[in-house]
Amino acid sequence: MAKNSLLDLETHFAFYGAYHSNPVNILLHTIFVWPIFFTTLILFSFTPPIYQITPIGFSDHGLLLNFGFFFALTYALFYLCLDKRAGALAAFLCLGCWVGASFAAARLGFSLAWKVVLAAQLFCWTGQFLGHGIFEKRAPALLDNLIQAILTAPFFVLLELLQIFFGYEPYPGFHKSVKAKADAEIKEWQDKKLKKSS
Repeated sequence: MAKNSLLDLETHFAFYGAYHSNPVNILLHTIFVWPIFFTTLILFSFTPPIYQITPIGFSDHGLLLNFGFFFALTYALFYLCLDKRAGALAAFLCLGCWVGASFAAARLGFSLAWKVVLAAQLFCWTGQFLGHGIFEKRAPALLDNLIQAILTAPFFVLLELLQIFFGYEPYPGFHKSVKAKADAEIKEWQDKKLKKSS
């Protein structure tokens, strides 16, 4: 697979890892990334439906095939393409978030939902920016590659947790190779930073 391919998991994870090497910053991202995804889906639950499934859940609300569904589905399919095993779990979580967000949106109603989402997003994004500024001492990845950072962040948080708790690797030597690439990117960034300051 080409080095810069959209589906090159190793390159994506090394890019993400180069911006997340401090343990406290990693912990903050582990706590805040999925809530950002979930609360985004709550807002997207209010987009017009393309099709309504038989009502399930609170009152007369159904699961709407709207932008929220296709947003979650896009993430789910992308993660499945990156890695079948961990991607299947990530896809399940993405679609589970869509279901949960749909029910939460129905329960809250738009006038309360946007306030809850705004508060949660501000809290989570602030936590992540503080993680980068105070602990990582490096600007977030989204400033260098917005799409890659936002699209891949939930999957990499999950992949890190699977590696920490279960020793999971998409293939043998994956984490060793990713660490080497991330370390090289960090060194290159540090060298550039040193040149600018001298």
